[in-house]
Amino acid sequence: MTRQEKDSLISDLADRLGNSDVVYLTDIAELNAEDSSKLRRLCFQRQVQLQVVKNTLLQKAMERVEGKNFGELQSVLKGNTGIMIAEVGSTPAKLIKEFRKKSQKPLLKGAYIEEGVYIGDASLDMLAALKSKEELIGDIIMLLQSPAKNVISGLKSSGGTLAGIVKTLQERES
Repeated sequence: MTRQEKDSLISDLADRLGNSDVVYLTDIAELNAEDSSKLRRLCFQRQVQLQVVKNTLLQKAMERVEGKNFGELQSVLKGNTGIMIAEVGSTPAKLIKEFRKKSQKPLLKGAYIEEGVYIGDASLDMLAALKSKEELIGDIIMLLQSPAKNVISGLKSSGGTLAGIVKTLQERES
């Protein structure tokens, strides 16, 4: 690989890292061709970009990204490294857990999720449990709607008469 090709690859990696808030580093060594193909297919289905990269090139790309601190993530750049980039923080973790039901790899080396750095395979369960922004907004909306639904159901159960509404409100206060 020529110096220009390396520089081009580093620039491309730096752009992808700079534009993504979800980056997982995995160890996919020792996966045979069949399992590797299955993993790539599963990543494609879940809209996760998977690429095997050289550690030195990835480290240089991380250093080029402005405005992001990958912190200790550079310390895990040893051995064979696969980089997973996704839109939702928990998607790669769930994908890894699902794939490991049939295989021992990939192992999670580390992850960068919206300015947070997670190191080691022990973080996998916690990362898989993360909720997406849309799921959190949905939970908040449900919590906000709950009191209104209780009042409406109480009013409907009283039969809609003025005496029934007053009685329902009286019972709620005590």
